[in-house]
Amino acid sequence: MARVTAGVSTSHVPAIGAAIDNGKTRDPYWQPLFAGYEFSRRWIKQEQPDVVFLVYNDHASAFSLDLVPTFAIGCGEQFASADEGWGARPVPPVRGHPELAAHIAQSVIQDDFDLTVVNRMDVDHGLTVPMSLLFGQPRAWPCRVIPFAVNVVLYPPPSGRRCYLLGQAIRRAIDSFDDDLNVQVWGTGGMSHQLQGPRAGLINQDFDRDFLERIVTAPDELSRMPHIDYVREAGSEGIELVMWLIMRGALNDKVTQKHRFYHVPASNTAVGHLILENR
Repeated sequence: MARVTAGVSTSHVPAIGAAIDNGKTRDPYWQPLFAGYEFSRRWIKQEQPDVVFLVYNDHASAFSLDLVPTFAIGCGEQFASADEGWGARPVPPVRGHPELAAHIAQSVIQDDFDLTVVNRMDVDHGLTVPMSLLFGQPRAWPCRVIPFAVNVVLYPPPSGRRCYLLGQAIRRAIDSFDDDLNVQVWGTGGMSHQLQGPRAGLINQDFDRDFLERIVTAPDELSRMPHIDYVREAGSEGIELVMWLIMRGALNDKVTQKHRFYHVPASNTAVGHLILENR
């Protein structure tokens, strides 16, 4: 049967993708950030996941303000890199896993969570930057990917609690799939940042470090934090962190932290990264 072996969380800053694509990873500004992922690249080669269930948010690439699903699961065979206004990133297309994705959709919907099933969409930096951080620049991605888009752009976003419980439902769905698959669940976005208004450029290191600790050791308690606390403490875009709770909900209560990394700044935000393995 399929099994969830590990969870990965990471920021998905678009400038990171630009640094990779333009050969700037060893520049003095970027080198400390990419050094924080060296362990991760070695680890993922050893683990060799068959499928990554990747939780991210769309940035008006596949969806617009005319249609914004709260949760959307990609069930197609392939997903191209989106053109976000400066050309598509030079990365391979994402190969989906339609059978597992359809199984998850059926199971989770029957478990009383509403999902939007999407068979065709382009994926933007929210998905491709995490893939590049861990897999580098291969000719083809070494595993299948199920894109799972969460609305954290248009009010109201889902609560952290709902995301955490959804992660548990996704875990139950994966566990009930017949094929023998090594599945990882990734949560992306965050950490503290705000892109506009009087608080543009906000970074709250105390909040970020506390979040990194509590999502490992006290995720149930953390999941109950209300939206307003994210906005006040982590900025308007800090709400992206609820997507990490989907990843954490899909893991065991007790996990082994294999890697933790935190770096400030990267563009106008803080970067956080965790690798958690099921005990």
